[in-house]
Parts: sequence; structure tokens; C-alpha cells
Amino acid sequence: MGDAAFGGRARLQNVLVACMPLLLGSGPAVAQNGAAPASNGVIGQVFDTVRPVTEAGVHGFFQMLGNQPIAFVLIALALGTLIGNFSFKTISLGSTAGTLLVGVVLSMIGQAAYGITYAIPGILSSFMLLLFMYALGLKVGPQFFSGLRKGGLAFVVIGLIVWSLNWVICYFGAALAGLAPGYATGLISGSYTITAVLGVGQSALASGAYKPPAGMTVEEVGANMAAAYAISYVLSTVGIILLIRYLPRIFGHDAKADAKLAEVAFSGGATDPVPGAPGALAMGLSPYVMRAFTVAHDGFIGRTVSRLASDYPEAPILRVVRGGEVLDMADDPTLKKADIVTVRGNVHDAILKDGDLIGPESDDPLARNVVLEVADVHVSEHRHSGKNLAELGRIMSGGVTVQALFRGGTELPLGPKSDVRFGDVLRLTGPDAALRQTAKGLGGHVILPTMKSEVLYLALAMLVGYLVGIVTVTVSGIPFALGTSAGVIMAGICVSYFRSRNPEFGGPVHEGARSFLQDFGLNAFVAVLSANVGPKVISALGGDTILWLALIGIAGALVPPLVAFWVGIKLFGLNSIISDGATTGARNSTPGLNAIMEESGSSVAAVPYPVSYALTTVLALVGGYFSMILSWR
Repeated sequence: MGDAAFGGRARLQNVLVACMPLLLGSGPAVAQNGAAPASNGVIGQVFDTVRPVTEAGVHGFFQMLGNQPIAFVLIALALGTLIGNFSFKTISLGSTAGTLLVGVVLSMIGQAAYGITYAIPGILSSFMLLLFMYALGLKVGPQFFSGLRKGGLAFVVIGLIVWSLNWVICYFGAALAGLAPGYATGLISGSYTITAVLGVGQSALASGAYKPPAGMTVEEVGANMAAAYAISYVLSTVGIILLIRYLPRIFGHDAKADAKLAEVAFSGGATDPVPGAPGALAMGLSPYVMRAFTVAHDGFIGRTVSRLASDYPEAPILRVVRGGEVLDMADDPTLKKADIVTVRGNVHDAILKDGDLIGPESDDPLARNVVLEVADVHVSEHRHSGKNLAELGRIMSGGVTVQALFRGGTELPLGPKSDVRFGDVLRLTGPDAALRQTAKGLGGHVILPTMKSEVLYLALAMLVGYLVGIVTVTVSGIPFALGTSAGVIMAGICVSYFRSRNPEFGGPVHEGARSFLQDFGLNAFVAVLSANVGPKVISALGGDTILWLALIGIAGALVPPLVAFWVGIKLFGLNSIISDGATTGARNSTPGLNAIMEESGSSVAAVPYPVSYALTTVLALVGGYFSMILSWR
């Protein structure tokens, strides 16, 4: 026995000795035909990957970021979020501006110190931005159309103010500073953070609509545009995030308080999320408590659950336990002595009195562990149309209560006399089995909270929005398009709006998943963008030109929103958060929108965003084209 054990240990030792060179990447290795070893082992390969970085020090680190763009994005996200969360006297950058700052600094150091130019494929940033826009559309969909009715004209005026002032500042600022052709168009593109403006400027050059002056080539004009774009883009992106974030505070408004007022105003006084919206089926504070009693009173013995529900509607029986087993409530069981029943009642009622009526209270865990669910049910039978909630009471048995009533995506006042119509959505609370039984009686089925992803709806809706956004109509050489970002946010809005009326349509959206898509999508987009614009900033540095580009770019980026916000709150009387949302949409600043949502703790600022965003996207392209063809020669 001992010899066998010793022999086993010896064989195990021999195997480990033989494997060590493979695992550590050292020691002799056998190669066929004199060839190099096929593998240096798992651990050896890891050290082979890490060794160039450790040996080259900081230089190796920046080389690694160039070879591994995903590492660049993740480092920018991590450090940017850390810096963005740091607050000094209640002022902070926020995760988006922090990520942009870290990415640009890393990119500039790599270029200036080690000659490394980072270039991450733009498709990654574009896709991340579209994820953000779709997730945001899901959040604000039902409020969007009410927002158009409440302040559509104001949103349009705000957009016109931002666009026109930006064009005037950038075009005439470049002229007064004596900057060469191309700089004005680049300033408009960068200060507005719309890269497509560079495209229409290049189109004017390529088509011959603008001819450079003698001694200057088309390539030189294009380089001027790129330099002005890079400088103004970086400065305006960081600047607009901070400005939009603190605009309400600058004018003496409390962002969080105003956001709550705006939410009430744009919800029509509703207190519950519409069907299909994130958080719609979350269980909130309930006015009910559950108690368990052992049946001992003669008045309960021999009576069915449905009969008792009719006699005592204020305290319905949710569960019956007999002999350690839970009875099926759908069978309408008849109570027997020593049964344990779970009763639900309002906390304001003296429910303890039921102990005298039913029997002694029980601590049986099987009886007390009744899980209440929240579900939306679509009223799908015409025979219920016109009945009030009191008349539907028999259908809603087993402890089911009505939490909210929606018609056409709008929450209606709730009371016993509230009438129900075909197509309405009832939000119900109760045990799962009772909810399903009630839904069957209403001709629908329960829409319960789910952790399942909705990749199918996301992919199809984003595809439709993307295709709509790329449809381009060219008029006199100027391309007009809604834009993929606006197209995808409208797709999210439409999906959310449709779900508010038809909750069976792929809902509800899990708020945690939607929020993750929104935050991660935008910050990853900014991280990729920062890697690509950093080298352009380096190439534009030199002489006093950079000072003019910085001054004009910052003025073009920040002065128009400041004026437009003031017009919104003073002349149109808009809520400060709504005016801020319209202003950031007019500035085409998605990071700015995220900043005011973080500051206000609400997504209501996104309600006016698509309106002014879509308008100024088109106007900025028109303005960029004319800024090029009107350039002085």
C-alpha cells in the first residue's frame, strides 16, 4: 500500500518536472528537424507579451496603447470616470468630460513624446454613440410628443439663435483676425462639433464652387480646415459640457428642483411611468400589509374564498395553506378548520381585529411568503368597455388591486368610478396566479418585469433609424440629411411611444440595462474620439494662429448657448432644464445633454433635444457650405 502510494507520488512528480519548462517558457524544448520550439508555454507567452512594455518603460506603455486600442478606450473610461467624479466646491467635470480629457492627454503625449499616432476605427465610436441615442430615446419617448405641443416654437427659436450666432462669430471672427481661407469653416465645424461640416467644405473645394487664391492650393485650404476643427473641437467639447451642466446654476436656478417640476409638467400630472417605460413595473411603496391567520372561527369554516372576498373585499385572502401545502386559488377552495390563510389589508385599517374574526395569527413561513408582482394588462375585450373599476371588481379577485390606469399612453385619474375602455392598460398589483386570472378575464395577458434582453427590437429599431438618418437629398450641391444620431434617437422615441399604448410590443425595458447602454455608449464614443483628435491638436500648435483659433472657437461654442438659454427662460418662460435641453440640442452636444442629466438627476432635459438637434444639424451644414464659398480670396 505504502509502495503504491510512493510510486504514485513519484509519477506525479515526474509529470510536473516535465511540464514546468512548458508552463514557464524556460528549459530545453524538443523541436523537430531542428526547428524552433513550437510554443514557449502559457505563462511564457504571457511574459513575452508583457516584457516589451516593462523593458521599454513609459514608451512601451504608449506603444501598447497604440497596438491595443481597446486598452486605450478602457483606460480613458476608467481614469476619466475617476477624475470626472472628483468634485471641488460642488463643481465637477462629470464622467464624459473626464473621459475626453484623459483620452486627449494620452493621445497628445503619445504623439509629442514618442511619435505615436493613435487611430481607432471610427465605426466603434459611431456604434457606441448610436447605442446611447437609442437608449435615450427609450427613456424620453412618451414625453417627446407632449414636449412638441408644449414648447415646439421655443425650441425652434432657440435652435435658430444658437446656429446664427455661431456662424456670425466664427465667420466674421476669422475675417477680422485675418485668418487664411478654410479656417472659418473649420471653426464652425469644430465649435459646433459637427464633423460633417468639414465634408461640405471639402465638397465646395472639390466641385470648384470655391477656388483658392493665387499661391494657395486646395490641400492647404483643407489643412487649415482640419487644424481649426481640431483646436476648436477639443476646447468647445469640454467647454460646452461644463457650460450646459451649470447653466441653470449660473442664472440662479436649482437644477434638481426644476427637473422635478418639468417632469410633472411634461407628464400631465401623472405619477406612474407609462407602460413599457423603464421602471414601469417596479414595486414601489405599498399601502398594504399581509398577515397570516389560522382558521378557527365558525363564520369562516365551510365558506369558499370567493364568497369571503365578496363579504370582506377590504381584506381578500391571497393564499390558503393546508397540511403544509399551498392550495390552488383557481380552484376556489373551501376553508377548513386549522387552515392557514394569508390576508391582505390596508395599513390604515385595524387589521389586527381580523385575528378575533378568523382565528389566532400564524407565523407559518409558507403562508407569509407571498410574493406580490406588478403587471400591465391590456384590456382586449369590448364587453368591458364602459364599465368602471368597481364593476370590474369581481374579475380582479385574489388580492389584485389597480395601481394605475392608462389610455393612449396617458395616465388617468384613478377612482372607483373611473371607466375602463377597450385598449386601456391597467397596472395591477397582486400575486402572480391572481394576476394571470385577472388578465384572462380582461382578455389580455400579464406583462411582468423581466431581465431578458431585447436585442431583436434594439437591432431592428436602430437599423430603421440609421437608414432613415443616412437618406440624403442634395440641393445645389448641399447634402441634406436627418443624420444617423437623430434618426436612431427618433427610433428609440417611436418604440417607447408605441409601447406606452401597446405594452405587449417587446416591453418593458429594464432600467438597469437601458441606463448602462446610455452611459457606456456615450463615454466609449468620447474615448475613441479623443484618441483620434489628439494628434490633430498637436499638428495645429504653432504661432499666434492657435490663439485666434482657440478664442474664436470658444466664443463660437459658448456664447450662442448662453444667449439662447437666456431667451428660453426669460422670453418664453421655459423651465430652466427644458431650456437647457433645447440649448444643448441646438448645439448638437450629446455629451452636454448627458452633463445636464447628471446635474439634474433627471432625463427630462432630453425631451426638447431632438427638435432643436435635427433643425440645427441641417442649418449647420448649409452654413458650413456658404462659409467656404464666401471665403475671401
